[in-house]
Amino acid sequence: MPGPADVTRPDYYHKVVDCQWACPAHTNVPEYLRLIAQGRYTESYLLNRESNVFPGILGRTCDRPCEPACRRGRVDGTPVAICRLKRVAADLRDDITEYLPKAPAIRNGKRVALIGAGPSSLTVANDLLPMGYEVVIYEQHPRAGGLMRFNIPSFRLPEQVLDDETNYIIDMGAEVHYNTKVESLKGLIDDGFDAVYVGSGAPKGKELDIPGRWDDAARSHIHIGIEWLGSVHFGHIDRIAPRVLIIGVGNTAMDCCRTSRRLGGVETTVVARRSRPYFKASPWELEDAEEEKVHIVENHAPRRFVIENGKLVGMEFEQLVWSEKDGKQISTVTGTVILPCDEVILAIGQDNAFPWIDRDIGIAFDQWGMPVVDKVTMESTRPGVFFGGDAAWGPQNIIWAVEHGHQAAISIHQHCEGRPVAERPPRGMHLESTKMGMHAWAYSNDFNPSPRAKMQHVELVERFAKLGTEVELGFSAEQTATEVERCLNCDVETHFASKLCIECDACVDVCPVNCLTITRNEESEFDLRTKLSAPALNLEQALYVSESLPQTKRVMVKDEDVCLHCGLCAERCPTAAWDMAKFALVIPYASAMNAPAVVNA
Repeated sequence: MPGPADVTRPDYYHKVVDCQWACPAHTNVPEYLRLIAQGRYTESYLLNRESNVFPGILGRTCDRPCEPACRRGRVDGTPVAICRLKRVAADLRDDITEYLPKAPAIRNGKRVALIGAGPSSLTVANDLLPMGYEVVIYEQHPRAGGLMRFNIPSFRLPEQVLDDETNYIIDMGAEVHYNTKVESLKGLIDDGFDAVYVGSGAPKGKELDIPGRWDDAARSHIHIGIEWLGSVHFGHIDRIAPRVLIIGVGNTAMDCCRTSRRLGGVETTVVARRSRPYFKASPWELEDAEEEKVHIVENHAPRRFVIENGKLVGMEFEQLVWSEKDGKQISTVTGTVILPCDEVILAIGQDNAFPWIDRDIGIAFDQWGMPVVDKVTMESTRPGVFFGGDAAWGPQNIIWAVEHGHQAAISIHQHCEGRPVAERPPRGMHLESTKMGMHAWAYSNDFNPSPRAKMQHVELVERFAKLGTEVELGFSAEQTATEVERCLNCDVETHFASKLCIECDACVDVCPVNCLTITRNEESEFDLRTKLSAPALNLEQALYVSESLPQTKRVMVKDEDVCLHCGLCAERCPTAAWDMAKFALVIPYASAMNAPAVVNA
């Protein structure tokens, strides 16, 4: 028999806050949006930084897993512009240096080596430095940021934003060795470090080994995407021929094609093996590329590079039609076509490269040459050596690298304290009523029907005039004020006290989305769902079932999936059985992992 729901368990209400649940770092999205609505940009930035560490960077570059999950998208089809509002707080914050922790004068005697100064390693440093760890970072490039700096173009991510947010961490007291490439992991371990974290990213672009690739006439005109972007960053490449083909359709391909347009690629074409629903690039990246007159060709598979008279003149592609057979996608070649080009950029994926990891030190690798890493602790098969970010499981978004860093910092602390790394600190929660009067709540609960704000862009002529011109202008004050009100405050929960319910049905009558039902319980959740006022079709979302009600022993059932958190049920209830209570997830970090979980229910 379903229920009663255990709302004292942090994960119950956490899962109702769809955006926070979907975020790998579990950022408290609704709260930082409310702070923006109040004009408290610095507080919003600091709250954001607790979990995602790089609000300014991620406000421009995040893959936004929170937005497809946003409840607002289930209401009118357009989620709240969470990512771009994050940027608002970052751009309008005051100086926050006085609020950031510093490394204590007396260290704890433990030394930790971090390989790479990308987002994952920097997150580890962010968490360990205030605890007294001596953190030593080895970075092969002259500046911190990793692939955030060298493979995300400055027209998307300005250098000053990178410098600010990486320096916040380094200035806590990290020792950084720039222009230093680690040649042997064994040698680093032998230097006496108590733990080593590998956050070196996935620095090797995949090759396309088809006829013509290694022809002398073609080599200098065929580039590996991430290497080419790095060369542009360092100024080694400042122009490209007029006709450019980009092979691949991930986010790196989008960065390559848009950079190509700025360096002279007037006819820049992206070629994809599959159709648009299967593209790896984010929809907004595709939109921005097409706004800049990049042509996208679907369902074409590379066959060969075309060399004529000692010169690369094009690529031949197979034209594909896709169908499904026995649950698998299969392709059929319907013909071939030659697309002319002067240069080709390969952006078909990235691989890890670990020639510097000695194979006799107890670190196991799988059949693809990837280290075997525990997905919870981030530890490799050699105790004290941890991996995260792209170095652990291949290319992912920055926010995943940040969460890997948080979890690795916990493990490193456990390891250095002689505790099992598998023992993870529990999450906690706060739950506090927002009631301020008979019909007054400490949050804005009116439904705002406004459409999603549209990001304003620099005009094409201006953005093509200079490589570093940031394309997105950010939201105006008016856009910000409207967009934050589109948030449905999913962290303000409909908290129910069954012992106070008199089964008057007032809440059921007033609910605008029919998500409440008082009924007799059933043997299975499936049967119970068939008795609800509105179909509860999303089986991934919780179905709240109360304890037996005092009058009839029926139960209050609520479909958490469609609730708007409007508070009408709590306003109408004559006995205050319903309350609107603000939920806050207490996330354990390394610096506070010994603190007890907090539960106020």
